[in-house]
Amino acid sequence: MSRPAAPPWLAHAFRAQRGPVPWSAVCRGALAAGPLLLAGVLLGQRADGVLAAIGAMLAGINDRPGSRRASVQRLGVPALAGALGLLAGTYAGQGLAAVPLTLALTALGLAAGGISAVGPVASAAGTQLLVAAAVGAGMPAAESGWQRALAFLAGAGWLLALRLALPTPGSLAGDFRFDGEREAVADVYDAIAALLDAVGGERATARRAALTAALDHAQDALAGPRLRPYTGSAAERRLHARFAAALPLAEAATALYWAGEPVPARTAEGPRRLAAAVRGNTGTGPLPAPHLPNARLRTRGGTPVVPALRALDDALLRAADAFDRGEGAQRGLLGRRRGVRQALRAALGAGGREYGLRVALCFGASAAIAQALHNSRWYGQHAHWYWLPATAVFLVKPDLGPLASRVLCRAAGTVLGAVVFAGLAALVPRPAGLIALVAVCGALIPVATRHFAALTAVVTVLVLALIMAGGEPQASVSRIGETLLACALVLVVGHLPMPGKRGGGVRARLAAADGAAHTYLLHVLGESGDRAERWALRREAYRTLAEARTAIAVAAAELPALARHTEGTEAVAEALERLVDTTTACAVHLDDTGRLTPRHLGRLREALGELEGRGVGVPLPAAA
Repeated sequence: MSRPAAPPWLAHAFRAQRGPVPWSAVCRGALAAGPLLLAGVLLGQRADGVLAAIGAMLAGINDRPGSRRASVQRLGVPALAGALGLLAGTYAGQGLAAVPLTLALTALGLAAGGISAVGPVASAAGTQLLVAAAVGAGMPAAESGWQRALAFLAGAGWLLALRLALPTPGSLAGDFRFDGEREAVADVYDAIAALLDAVGGERATARRAALTAALDHAQDALAGPRLRPYTGSAAERRLHARFAAALPLAEAATALYWAGEPVPARTAEGPRRLAAAVRGNTGTGPLPAPHLPNARLRTRGGTPVVPALRALDDALLRAADAFDRGEGAQRGLLGRRRGVRQALRAALGAGGREYGLRVALCFGASAAIAQALHNSRWYGQHAHWYWLPATAVFLVKPDLGPLASRVLCRAAGTVLGAVVFAGLAALVPRPAGLIALVAVCGALIPVATRHFAALTAVVTVLVLALIMAGGEPQASVSRIGETLLACALVLVVGHLPMPGKRGGGVRARLAAADGAAHTYLLHVLGESGDRAERWALRREAYRTLAEARTAIAVAAAELPALARHTEGTEAVAEALERLVDTTTACAVHLDDTGRLTPRHLGRLREALGELEGRGVGVPLPAAA
């Protein structure tokens, strides 16, 4: 007998990311919060040391794998938002009574929630803005708002400086400044090889999704700020050229995946050698000679095979030439950056409005409840009320998983962290033991980010150690109670009806994916000769589709009362995916023959018909 499967909302709580230990991030974490707290204690500026450690801790949560220059935006923008929130919260807490302060925090939550819908960096910035505002308003101190903001910013800046200055393991073989970019581009070539190995097999679809993820990661890694934006260094131009050379290879591999016929095993050797050349910052060496199947394979089962194989061989030869020359990357191949209008549309759209309202309700209600408890006798000696709204901010974030999973993980992680700290606090000397505990927790954060409960436990220990190091009494019991109260509040607000149709965030991402897919289709059927534009449109189509699939997966793992609002969106995403894959196959076939086969046209009409039947998409152009 088979065991009954756990419901999705419960199964998600036990799911964790996997991968090698990021030792470089662990070292940065150990050198960040703990040493900053130690410096504050030694200099007699304990409060500033605590705030600097908090800034380093929040920056450490955002310190994910990627390139150095991309980390400037990924760590720097949220840090600036956090400093602004600490500044505003401090002055608001000092100058406003309870009711006006609650209204001000609610309005701030509405704005930050809408901004968070723009993207991952904006989401991290909105979170740090609200958390720091709650800390500033709820932690009275003699320091001015500017002094506290500068201390917070210095802590985050210290971790960013470590990220930019310290080499990662294995990066000294070449220019270590671009080790993250090199690894990201090499991963693209490895993903192409893996897809070619899987073509025609059961794992082909997963490999195609992995290729999209690798391309997205490399695109982000190469999109960091440049000191010389128009020319760039030789190493940078070489990396851009090697990424550009991967795009036609990825296109041909996707066309082969669409055809569904296995290819010779040696087909994947070329991309693997290119991956090794990128990692070692060397030349390609000999590449396998082109190999075309005989005529009987040309339309096996009605599926065109030769055009895609010929495109793969041509792309491999062009890649070898690009690797030898080291330059020649075409601008615009990184896809379209989200402009101000698109960002405003995302923040003010259905998804941004829905998320903003929920954040505002959670943040404002938790601040009001915390202040009421602060003024009651029940609250006792733990006078700082910022923990409740700060906890609510993290709990309301859909980036961290479905609502039920977030609540379960947050509750379990807080209880575990508080119990562990209560035991350690009775044993370690002060302040040396607390400083060592902060350093250890800072080193554990990069590993703990793989699971929300583990991250919550580590952050709980770190924050409780900072509170005690700042001169406050042991606060484990009160933190457990406040966290459970925040969990209950967010569960209630998460199920409240909101103006408009529920699931706005998912539908907004699906609409963006649909628009990108049809723009890509119209460009291909228009037979434009601008291949750089085609590759950029293809990147945008697959990227927005991947974002929509992620949002749909999170929504599907919600409690049934919430999951029902996004039923049917997975089928729309699958149809869009088939449309984009077929469009890619059409582009490759048109390059080779100048016309489409009945199979191509039939698959296009099938995908477009399914989308039209679900109220999405546009008819196939008559010119096709």
